[in-house]
Amino acid sequence: MDSELITRAFEDRTLLADAATVAAVHRTIAALDQGTLRVAEPAGDGWTVNAWVKQAVLLYFAVQQLETLEVGPLAWHDKIPLKRDFAAAGVRAVPPAVVRYGAHVERGAILMPSYVNIGARVGAGSMVDTWATVGSCAQVGQGVHLSGGVGLGGVLEPPSAQPVIIEDGAFLGSRCIVVEGVRVGREAVIGAGVVLAASTRIIDVTGDAPNETRGYVAPRSVVIPGTVPKVFPAGTFHVPVALIIGRRSASTDQKTSLNQALRDFGVTA
Repeated sequence: MDSELITRAFEDRTLLADAATVAAVHRTIAALDQGTLRVAEPAGDGWTVNAWVKQAVLLYFAVQQLETLEVGPLAWHDKIPLKRDFAAAGVRAVPPAVVRYGAHVERGAILMPSYVNIGARVGAGSMVDTWATVGSCAQVGQGVHLSGGVGLGGVLEPPSAQPVIIEDGAFLGSRCIVVEGVRVGREAVIGAGVVLAASTRIIDVTGDAPNETRGYVAPRSVVIPGTVPKVFPAGTFHVPVALIIGRRSASTDQKTSLNQALRDFGVTA
């Protein structure tokens, strides 16, 4: 099986001299590109990471050669081709949106001038707005809105590490940063400028006492940037945190619910 060939080659790079192993790498990247395979997939209430697929992405860099890629007057020098045939895929791609081969964008997605890296997946009906970045292997669900300048970090190593995951219907405001495998739950609203890393304190302030988590924003949460005091040898300073200030109201019309959430909680998009 391709997974076995790739796992062995990842542990012993001399096996990349074998044509069958190289062919397995190419088949895996082609399957990622076509959407028949993915780096991570939903499993019950969580997600399962297909580590061998991430290994294939890393091996793909090893077997590919640098070449000059030209599009009109523009040129690149890289190992990974650019994705093509947006019309056949039913994807609107506004110049100069760039998607690397090995990423999958589902039918009905809209790409403003933006960047989607290898191994990533963007779901149907999602909007990747101007200068937003979807990093390596990031998983973006259906009906998601990534506002201008949103940055989803790439996670390739270690191969077992969870990538950034943005679940269906979520809204990320301008200049949000989500990195280090953070997962944003379904239909959550992340206000402009929120930074979510693995170490970011996510504090729910909706109850009588704060409830703190890290690495996961619960579904329908409405999140804004905040700060908390922290004592250092040089004095007390405020460090950034993410504050859950409410829950998006239930609605069959997600756009109506989103707009209401922004009004109700004063979140800047």
